Amino acid sequence: MSTVDPITLAVVRGALETAQREMTLTLEKTGRSSVFNLAHDYSNALFDHVPEMILQGQDIPIHLGSLIPAMKEVARFYGDDIAEGDVIYHNDPAYKGSHIIDCCMYKPVFFDGELVFWTVCKGHLTDIGGPVPAGYNPDAKEIYAEGLRIPPVKLWEKGERREDVINLLMTNMRARESQEGDLNAQYGACGVGERHLLGLLERYGVKTVRAAIAELKAMADRQMRSLIHDVPDGSYSGTAVLEDSGHGLGDLTIQAHIQVRGDEVDIRIESPPQVPYFINSYEGNSMSGVLLGLMMFAQIPPPYNEGLYRCVSVDMGPKGTLCNAREPAPHANCTTTPMETLTDAVRLAFEKAAPSRVTASWGHASGINIAGLDPRHGDDQYVTMVLASIISGAGATRHMDGWHSRGPLCAFGALMSGDIELLEHSYPILIHRYGLVTDSGGAGQRRGGSGTRLEIEPLDHVMTAVAFGEGRQYATAGAAGARNGLLKPKLGRLIHRRADGGEIAYEQNAMLEIAPGERVININPGGGGYGDPLTRPVEEVLDDVRNGLVSREGARLDYGVVIDEAGKLDDAATHQLRLAS
Repeated sequence: MSTVDPITLAVVRGALETAQREMTLTLEKTGRSSVFNLAHDYSNALFDHVPEMILQGQDIPIHLGSLIPAMKEVARFYGDDIAEGDVIYHNDPAYKGSHIIDCCMYKPVFFDGELVFWTVCKGHLTDIGGPVPAGYNPDAKEIYAEGLRIPPVKLWEKGERREDVINLLMTNMRARESQEGDLNAQYGACGVGERHLLGLLERYGVKTVRAAIAELKAMADRQMRSLIHDVPDGSYSGTAVLEDSGHGLGDLTIQAHIQVRGDEVDIRIESPPQVPYFINSYEGNSMSGVLLGLMMFAQIPPPYNEGLYRCVSVDMGPKGTLCNAREPAPHANCTTTPMETLTDAVRLAFEKAAPSRVTASWGHASGINIAGLDPRHGDDQYVTMVLASIISGAGATRHMDGWHSRGPLCAFGALMSGDIELLEHSYPILIHRYGLVTDSGGAGQRRGGSGTRLEIEPLDHVMTAVAFGEGRQYATAGAAGARNGLLKPKLGRLIHRRADGGEIAYEQNAMLEIAPGERVININPGGGGYGDPLTRPVEEVLDDVRNGLVSREGARLDYGVVIDEAGKLDDAATHQLRLAS
């Protein structure tokens, strides 16, 4: 039984949630780069002294799962050498980080001389040094060719800012002003969280707050155990294919094996040997993929804290494999590829155990980074990850169509496109088009959400564009009998449109030079469909055609619905086609 009365528990819970929300708001309002202030590619969490996660924000799933092992690794690294006023920075996957472009800040919170909390903020920087702007180097054969590795290091020590260390980091990054602005935003967010937590402790005291947190963890534990208990005991496996993204590696297969016993579950990952390409995932990052797959299946309400995973054990497989990489494996693309494939494998394994909870997958990330010299500002260097370029479609469920432009799977709706006009203001580019792609949503009784098309032209300079991700060869996985008759529009594509109108299309990751008058066009896949598409109500298909989500050809090939040139339904032809299909 809880030792905390319900009213106090609700107040403590609300105070923790407020602290986290204000950390997020601080990042949005003070971040320097478009990745922070427009796209929201960051995550915040609160940890206790153990350290265990006591609250995660509704942020980026690929960040949140990896924060659990990373926080423990940072605390282990420093041991007792942690003082009030310290601020620690870290990105290294060898120390359980996700990938080196996601840099994490950890601030211990002391009350009456005792360590009580940690405020933690992870954000995707627009650059991390190395030979390729924005950190995604498709030619890297080892991690040393990708950028700056930051093992745990104190940027503030007992309240004193270490200018020498910060200068060392910033000197190794492009577009220094942007990076330093985002670093300061992270520092501000951690401070805001600390202020709220200290106020909570002053009001209720350490003992009461800790008792409330213990109950919140127990609530999460009970909810997850109840779910797992309802899954039949046994062994189940899920398999997902990582498409060939270049370098002659071919398709790669990831398997997830789960063993359910009562209210506990063991998850074991089987993946091929690591490869000399930037799609390896170290253990900390892979934890995010596993936990996202579990949570997509679980779909349980908050609280979301580390108590959820007390009944879950995870084995990533031997070191030196794709999902448990060993130094010096290159890895920069890992937060999308292979994380999304790993997530699909875990989710599919659980759905074998409980088919009634099956859902379609979300579109996998297929995006671009851009960089160059800004002629508007004396050829100052700029670099950014264009988060709008990876916005894909959500998967359908038995109850509803997938949401449009809400993906990709790794972000699960937490990323934002931001205002296109602000992107054009921030960088010397012209965005000719940003919108939904007709026929991109997976066909099914419930249609997958539509993916997006982004077209960028550099202004008065040559722009570098670096493509990363997948979804260009295989359509997003559907569920419960979903299938696609019209395939090409459901795939991601990268296109270089020359000034003469000629186009070069790429199905694999590439690095391009785009001149003024030319465009780089990035097309994202849509989400997977759910159920037999021939059972989708004809009226809904007709509405999709009228709204531009499905073409007349797509209506015929995907759904067996015939619509004439005037946009009217041909009932007889539709009936005949559906009977014959």
